[in-house]
Amino acid sequence: MSGLNHEPVPVPDQAAAPHREGTVLVMGEALTDLVPTTDGTLRPQPGGAPANVATHLARLGVRTAFAGTLGDDGFGRRSEHRLRTAGVELDLCARSSLPTALAVADPSPEGTRYHFHLQNTATFELTHLSDQLGDFHAVYVGGLASVVPPASEAVLATARAAARHSVLAVDPNVRTDRTLDPASSLRRLRELCALGHIVKVSDEDARQLWPGDTPEAPCRKLAAEGRLVLLTHGAQGSSAFLPGDIHVSVPAVPVTVASTIGAGDAFMAAVLARLVDSGALRGDGPAALTAAQAGEALQYAASVAAAVCGRAGVDVE
Repeated sequence: MSGLNHEPVPVPDQAAAPHREGTVLVMGEALTDLVPTTDGTLRPQPGGAPANVATHLARLGVRTAFAGTLGDDGFGRRSEHRLRTAGVELDLCARSSLPTALAVADPSPEGTRYHFHLQNTATFELTHLSDQLGDFHAVYVGGLASVVPPASEAVLATARAAARHSVLAVDPNVRTDRTLDPASSLRRLRELCALGHIVKVSDEDARQLWPGDTPEAPCRKLAAEGRLVLLTHGAQGSSAFLPGDIHVSVPAVPVTVASTIGAGDAFMAAVLARLVDSGALRGDGPAALTAAQAGEALQYAASVAAAVCGRAGVDVE
């Protein structure tokens, strides 16, 4: 409709503070998942991998800033409330008059697929933050914002700057949909993984990003180049790969699964929280972890992910 201004504008944040030391910046999408219930209806819940990570980080006690754009609708307001309630700083977040993107979940025993409604939404109206990264403890990127324009260009520019000035954490969170170009999406996600200091992939992510290899092979290669690489295997546990051909694995925490939605995001947030707490993001960085330190971080992340799987929602109170 003519006359409407769709340019993102900042979300007022009374807790905003220019001093960023010790803060983790999470950049990407806050969308709404529509999740099937037992009676056949769809239940809306705030989602988006980056928004999930930001929420978990804040609830785990890490000072966290979220950089995304929220839709000026009920879904956007609910996402904003979730982030604020968790304690996430939103002064780098924006609001647009466009609606919030939707992801219709399709759970199955093999995992959850999504059908997306992404075009002409506020969710992917991002601008790069390349000149605002100097004081951040770490920067996380990943999810759909990494591959959906115009957000994808902003995410890539920010990631390139973060790789030079901060600790960059990447979770490609590969998604397929008729609206996404698989070749360009995978190429963009591989580029982000090559930039990251911390890379977390699921075994299914690895198979799609590096077809023809075992999931472990690209993880070992990325680690040999000086990264901390995390590989999750769902119910089979997780592994960490470090330079020097160091490899450690831990089992998953047993749990009666209510939903696996958001479990990988909780895992990533828990690892980052433990690295922040231990000071591992300082000095020689996360790649300098010992096998024992990496194993402890994996165990902690497994417990947080299990708590998410044990309830019908993505948050752990």
